[in-house]
Amino acid sequence: QVQLVESGGGLVQAGGSLRLSCAASGTIFGIHTMGWYRQAPGKQRELVAIIGSSDTATANYADFVKGRFTISRDNAKNTVSLQMNSLKPEDTAVYYCNADLFPSSDYRMYRYWGQGTQVTVSS
Repeated sequence: QVQLVESGGGLVQAGGSLRLSCAASGTIFGIHTMGWYRQAPGKQRELVAIIGSSDTATANYADFVKGRFTISRDNAKNTVSLQMNSLKPEDTAVYYCNADLFPSSDYRMYRYWGQGTQVTVSS
């Protein structure tokens, strides 16, 4: 069974940095895209950043994190990370990683989610 486990959340002051990591484990035949989403209280879940599968894959970012956050992945380890710099109070949310991957040899793709990690930015 596939699991995505996030780590690295916490409390930080405005202007500070945090690094989130997510590891996919279980029976995995391949991973397509990996990404990070977030959900603040009372708001819908929104895309933060997403990255493709190739070694030269480009990343796409939500406008509200461009220039501050960097997504990266290690295909050998099935991990994706999010380096968050210049954090703002409005970045406070639960951050979820996700992966579109192939859990079996029939190569049907499914989306999996992590359990979420809290990021709180104080002003």
